[in-house]
Amino acid sequence: MGILVSTAFISLDGVMEAPGGEPGYRNSGWTFNDIEFEEAVYEMKGEEQAASTGMMFGRVSYQAFSAVWPSMTDEFARYNALPKYIVSTSLAEKDLASNWGPTEIIRSFDDVAKLKQRHEGIITIHGSAALCRSLADAGLIDRYHLLVFPTLLGAGKRLFSEADKDKQMLRLTDSKAYSNGVQKLVYEVRHE
Repeated sequence: MGILVSTAFISLDGVMEAPGGEPGYRNSGWTFNDIEFEEAVYEMKGEEQAASTGMMFGRVSYQAFSAVWPSMTDEFARYNALPKYIVSTSLAEKDLASNWGPTEIIRSFDDVAKLKQRHEGIITIHGSAALCRSLADAGLIDRYHLLVFPTLLGAGKRLFSEADKDKQMLRLTDSKAYSNGVQKLVYEVRHE
């Protein structure tokens, strides 16, 4: 059975938008520009790449990542070869990158649940804030891999939904605090 893992760089107030310096955002670049670089912080990203058996994106994140990652053969060789699952009601087959491994468009959350039944291993979800919120509200996220940065951004896309829903309990399975103030938090969702 597949395990859906939401992996994100987030600010302390839960914003995940524009962490790496994307143009057009007021506070863009808050992960690399404002925090002292510490290589150990990013070890989790290498571990995720080694453990992943698939990747999932919403349409917007897929289009952003597929324009860049296929050419990054040294950094993302394993990711580039993995199957990609794009959850979108509007993306067409003609819009898919031809140089980024096998790709499947998923049209509904029922189809995401079916994918979890047929896929073996870990499917990591990169970016895709709206998708992560909706999947969490539907009870489909199994784990969170978070790098929490010591900054408050206020506005921006948030990882967690503000929907009035039943509480969802998590179990902390791994954590580490780094000297630059970043914290690694790994939570399993307790499906009860």
